[in-house]
Amino acid sequence: MSAECGVRSAEFQKLVFIALGSNLGDSQKIILDAMARLQNFSAEPILKSSLWETSPVDCPPDSPKFVNAVVGLVPQKNETPESLLAKLQLLEKEFGRVQKKVLNEARPLDLDLIAFGSGIQNSQELVLPHPRAHERRFVLQPLSEIAPDLILPGQGKTVLQLLAGLPADEMVTRL
Repeated sequence: MSAECGVRSAEFQKLVFIALGSNLGDSQKIILDAMARLQNFSAEPILKSSLWETSPVDCPPDSPKFVNAVVGLVPQKNETPESLLAKLQLLEKEFGRVQKKVLNEARPLDLDLIAFGSGIQNSQELVLPHPRAHERRFVLQPLSEIAPDLILPGQGKTVLQLLAGLPADEMVTRL
């Protein structure tokens, strides 16, 4: 798979998409290092978006800007959404994330499971696809680089169409 050519629609069924964010520490290095680590979770080479600098959304006042990206991967055999979520949470801790004291506070690494193939799930532990991914430019902009024609489960529009429909109030700049 190649990020340059994107992915054909039929291949989306087997892909997992993960959004990465950081606004504490050397965010660019953290995101690149986390992308390298995420390769270990994939049965094939991962798709990687560019890095994007984004304004904080729903964060405490004076929060630093984020560096965001998205990766697409083919999960290892027998991987479940729950087992992958546990791996993502462990990786966040390895990068210095601590239990939050304030909602959406600054953090060295935030990994959000956006979609696990075409799966839909709504449990106390995990909601798939991510319930706000289709509303967030900081997710859709990098996702549009690697999967512009992806239709997130439960949505009727492609990632590019969703992105085009968002208000322009969120600052997103390719690094």
